Amino acid sequence: MQLATIFIGFIIFGFSENIKGPAIPRIQYDFALSEGQLGTLLSLNALGYLIACSFTAVLTRIWGIKRVTIIAFGLMAASGILIFVSNYYAMFSASYFLMYIGNGMLEIALAVLGARIFVRNTGTMMNLSHGFYGLSSTVAPLIATGLMKVTINDYTLDWRGMYLAMLLLSVIPIVFAALSKFPGDDIKQEERVPMRQLLRDPVIWFMVLILSFGVTSELAVGGWLVNFLEKAYDWDTVTASGMLSAFFLCFALARILLGPITDRIGFTLSLIIFSGLSALCTFAAIAGGEPLAFLFAASGIGIAIIYPTVMAFIAKRYPTGSDAAITFTVTMMGLGSVIGNYLIGGIIDWTKNRAGEESSEGLVRGLQAGYGFIGLCATLCAISGIILYFYLRKRREVI
Repeated sequence: MQLATIFIGFIIFGFSENIKGPAIPRIQYDFALSEGQLGTLLSLNALGYLIACSFTAVLTRIWGIKRVTIIAFGLMAASGILIFVSNYYAMFSASYFLMYIGNGMLEIALAVLGARIFVRNTGTMMNLSHGFYGLSSTVAPLIATGLMKVTINDYTLDWRGMYLAMLLLSVIPIVFAALSKFPGDDIKQEERVPMRQLLRDPVIWFMVLILSFGVTSELAVGGWLVNFLEKAYDWDTVTASGMLSAFFLCFALARILLGPITDRIGFTLSLIIFSGLSALCTFAAIAGGEPLAFLFAASGIGIAIIYPTVMAFIAKRYPTGSDAAITFTVTMMGLGSVIGNYLIGGIIDWTKNRAGEESSEGLVRGLQAGYGFIGLCATLCAISGIILYFYLRKRREVI
């Protein structure tokens, strides 16, 4: 029951995060949104996600992880119903905001559940569970595109019906969670690690750095790879999208298959090795040009391991304070990734202007510089891991 809650939960989490791609153009058309209004909508939803991440640990301590998990799934199912009946933009944006509140709560809840349940082979199980997120993320755009064309009794589902169908799947893990008993809710408040003590530990700040750099590199690929391949190498959209799908496939398979390696060599060394591998693949792909473009997809093998391995590290280092540590780390990571993506856009524009704003070469140089920053983030992730390793080794606390 516990495993079903986590694995199915990650599948639905991946769906809810990645079905928006095919739906966004239709949403923009139906509500006659400008690019600025669309950007504002997505930004507000990202804010809702961060807000949810910030208060979920408090709710976990008050109500317990079981109730919080069920509430998170319930909010996502409810948001699907509200999106379906939204005929006005104000109601739609509120419903979409609610979905991201549920997403934020769910990310923390699933991470805390994993930290409490996976006491053996923690790295393997954390990577495996996050692998289900990777698999559902890979197929989510395809499923969303197919569902929007489904017609039932002369009624076409379109994007509203697609969101309703996908988000109502949240009812399935609610059943498993309701029938389960999760450990950790019986830990007394005085036995938990106080937040003040947590914030004085330099290791938690290293986790914030590693996760922020790693996730910035991970998310930026989804936003910039297709654009880079189309404009730098004149690839068509289908071929460029195929490379992005290959990245997500490498990403998902790495989490499913390589988790045992993190348990064997240790979480700290794993963070160094895999983030370094991602950086090498990214820089080699940029330097090698079109013949080595496949290395963009291969970089997913390294960067995929970062997030679940950080969660496994936190579970081992803070066994009675994992909920607070995970919430703090993920919230700070969210802020860091927002800043990182803004920097990528700024670097592209600055380099393009310096190299020739109107020329195609200037655009290519800008995109190369922006993608170079993605590789730099993976490098900084590895460097942060090296510093952490020596800090922990000096204290004989290497995990």
